[in-house]
Amino acid sequence: MIDISWLPIDIHPAGFLPRVQQEGGGKSALEDIAPEPVSEAAETVAESLREIWGNFLAHTPYVIASMMALIVTWLAVILIHHFGRHLFRRTTSRKSLQDLFVRLLTIAVWIFGLLFAAMLLFPGLTPAKALGAVGLLSVAIGLAFKDIFENFFAGILILWRFPFEEGDVIECEGISGRVEMVDVRNTNIRRMTGELVVVPNLFLFKNPCEILTNRRKRRLSVTVGVAYHEDLAEAVAVIEKAVSSCKTVRDDEPIQIFPKGFGESSIDIEMTWWTGSTPLAIRESCGEVVAAVKRALDEAGIEIPYPYRTLTFKNPLTVQRESE
Repeated sequence: MIDISWLPIDIHPAGFLPRVQQEGGGKSALEDIAPEPVSEAAETVAESLREIWGNFLAHTPYVIASMMALIVTWLAVILIHHFGRHLFRRTTSRKSLQDLFVRLLTIAVWIFGLLFAAMLLFPGLTPAKALGAVGLLSVAIGLAFKDIFENFFAGILILWRFPFEEGDVIECEGISGRVEMVDVRNTNIRRMTGELVVVPNLFLFKNPCEILTNRRKRRLSVTVGVAYHEDLAEAVAVIEKAVSSCKTVRDDEPIQIFPKGFGESSIDIEMTWWTGSTPLAIRESCGEVVAAVKRALDEAGIEIPYPYRTLTFKNPLTVQRESE
């Protein structure tokens, strides 16, 4: 048999138990290393909960004050949104700049409101520590969301310096339409066919942007051809009179009618006039001018020729007439 009397355990029906030495009072070492009774553990947990609750109640005034600061900040932001544009009307007449000032003031109010609420919630937080934390946090956020902040600052520069406003028609790298909203990150452009295009501000800032409605008027050019045998001076006079009679042609700018060149089947004459700058005004004016010139040339008996084709054959053609 194997002697295991030297092991510090005793064989017990419930398993192996450490061997303990009997001490005074008959209390075993097993009772010394056993966990506290359940009642004592429950009392310890209850005491911890009471301490936490007491600390929470003691800190409740700071929580209420912090929430009140946030509510006041929120109300201030609402007032700025409603009345901010009226405050900045004396500073600038541009709607985009008014919106920019309102947005910047809103951001500043939220930053100071959150800092003040944080200092109320944590009394040991000083303004210097809070600003330092904000600086470190801004650097980390800036590195993590680089593209978002690039579009943000591009939006501020667009609102500050770019001459287009909401309602203008612009064209940039094949994207054309009416500007519906210029936000600090994106610009919403509604195409003339109805689609909405959300363009990042950085795209508009880096690429050439044509503002089609920057002025109230715009110059258009259309070419018309008359036959080679027609009197060119008479044709120019008839065309100029027809263009001048159109209602959509502006009378504060000159109408220019000049022969442009020799076409395949006609003398090309270029018509240039001024009309409104909106896409609808341009289409209406083009339609009215083309119809008026066509009608005037027909009434004057001046031919607008179809394309002529002259066929040349290497060998003479023999024409045979069928006998009846």
